[in-house]
Amino acid sequence: MLDFFTIFSKGGLVLWCFQGVSDSCTGPVNALIRSVLLQERGGNNSFTHEALTLKYKLDNQFELVFVVGFQKILTLTYVDKLIDDVHRLFRDKYRTEIQQQSALSLLNGTFDFQNDFLRLLREAEESSKIRAPTTMKKFEDSEKAKKPVRSMIETRGEKPKEKAKNSKKKGAKKEGSDGPLATSKPVPAEKSGLPVGPENGELSKEELIRRKREEFIQKHGRGMEKSNKSTKSDAPKEKGKKAPRVWELGGCANKEVLDYSTPTTNGTPEAALSEDINLIRGTGPGGQLQDLDCSSSDDEGAAQNSSKPSATKGTLGGMFGMLKGLVGSKSLSREDMESVLDKMRDHLIAKNVAADIAVQLCESVANKLEGKVMGTFSTVTSTVKQALQESLVQILQPQRRVDMLRDIMDAQRRQRPYVVTFCGVNGVGKSTNLAKISFWLLENGFRVLIAACDTFRAGAVEQLRTHTRRLSALHPPEKHGGRTMVQLFEKGYGKDAAGIAMEAIAFARNQGFDVVLVDTAGRMQDNAPLMTALAKLITVNTPDLVLFVGEALVGNEAVDQLVKFNRALADHSMAQTPRLIDGIVLTKFDTIDDKVGAAISMTYITSKPIVFVGTGQTYCDLRSLNAKAVVAALMKA
Repeated sequence: MLDFFTIFSKGGLVLWCFQGVSDSCTGPVNALIRSVLLQERGGNNSFTHEALTLKYKLDNQFELVFVVGFQKILTLTYVDKLIDDVHRLFRDKYRTEIQQQSALSLLNGTFDFQNDFLRLLREAEESSKIRAPTTMKKFEDSEKAKKPVRSMIETRGEKPKEKAKNSKKKGAKKEGSDGPLATSKPVPAEKSGLPVGPENGELSKEELIRRKREEFIQKHGRGMEKSNKSTKSDAPKEKGKKAPRVWELGGCANKEVLDYSTPTTNGTPEAALSEDINLIRGTGPGGQLQDLDCSSSDDEGAAQNSSKPSATKGTLGGMFGMLKGLVGSKSLSREDMESVLDKMRDHLIAKNVAADIAVQLCESVANKLEGKVMGTFSTVTSTVKQALQESLVQILQPQRRVDMLRDIMDAQRRQRPYVVTFCGVNGVGKSTNLAKISFWLLENGFRVLIAACDTFRAGAVEQLRTHTRRLSALHPPEKHGGRTMVQLFEKGYGKDAAGIAMEAIAFARNQGFDVVLVDTAGRMQDNAPLMTALAKLITVNTPDLVLFVGEALVGNEAVDQLVKFNRALADHSMAQTPRLIDGIVLTKFDTIDDKVGAAISMTYITSKPIVFVGTGQTYCDLRSLNAKAVVAALMKA
């Protein structure tokens, strides 16, 4: 039984709605629009909201959305057929009203579709109930029963009929071959020189052995002759090098001929060293966080080369090249986009996007463009690429943007510290990036307390102690009216991390610290005891922000880490509404060049923003994510 079925335009006008079991469809449909349609996540055509499963279909030609909702515990096999039939009938019946493309005409139009929908629903339910009766196959109906017993008996010295027929077919294909096994007609015994057997065709054992031996000699002898002929015919085709190299030991007078490399200095080309390299610091004056810059000198060189006109191409060739592949005012279909989407999917996977997410992105683009009318001078490749770029930018700009500075100032007005908890797997750089964020907060004038809750890894407390000493040297109390700007709260090793975090927050409240940064031990997403301890720390202390620290080097592993971290926090939490990951810190971004797919994978799977990006080893190497720069690097060939 369906809960509801609604049809609305992409502008937000509800054209028709069917209310079944559910009283209202506003909440689930709004959740679908907010979480799927606006976020470009339409790869599955299915969405789960609380106890309902929503299936939808997009009509890009007329800008319509068809949504059906039913209880997720039900297995309704006719839903896909129903939504296709309703889409086809509604589009054909009200084509003229929809083609006017004006909100006033849609509001004034009367879409009396109730009787048609009930008829289609009844037909779909009946078709799902009808099943063809399955009967077991009898022996009389099989192919084996049709064969006589005589045809299954093989006598010694005779070939089966089927093998004989196959040998005749093979011999008919090889025309001009002289071998006895390759001829389509049987060779007479008098011409072949073999002894003739009795009248019944049976041969003795010695005659059979001798005949097979002669056939073997004739067959392999001809094979040797053919191989000799082929080697002789291929011999004159071999050609030597047109310009053979002369090596140094051979007495080459001009040694510069062999040097094809560019002069380097310390492994770097001198041409690159001669250029001016402007280092963009992570934090500018006043603690302002710079945007991430993914551009490189290779892009500028490619742009300059592409701007120069090619002298080899003629005017006629350039004209045909421009007009090649143009599609004039036609609607896109799956077949038109299939080859382009396959290349786009492989390109995304090569750029370190998780394979499953690359498939869902391409499927979402296909759903978005299917049925859309293209312009006269638009190619399929450019249209698909532009739609994919827009989807990627939308994914990297999630619904909720984390603004730490504003939230910290709001916590100051309430006279309480702002608490941030860092979590992630082993070796991703949690402590280093915690120190970078501490420096950024100090540059903005906030007092920071670092809580050493990694009581498991040897040297974890000493590492934070060194960072605290370095940061204190950069911001001494003398410059801030005698106030200590950064301090470490630690209780040693082997203690309960949740208890240390609770004591640190109470200490920060009493001493007037603005921010508490909680460092936790690295743990794998499959380690249940450690994930339980992390869930306990988050549940007991209720931090304002939970940041997942992940590497930019990972591909499919990023999806597994984030999914299992969120699942473990939800399963092991003692609260009724468990606290999950709020944001992402992407580290080691300076090691991946243009393989920036991990950013897409992490934001797509969690719908959470990337708050910070680590781009180096110094305190200044911290950036905010620039979605357009990341997408440009991702789409670069």
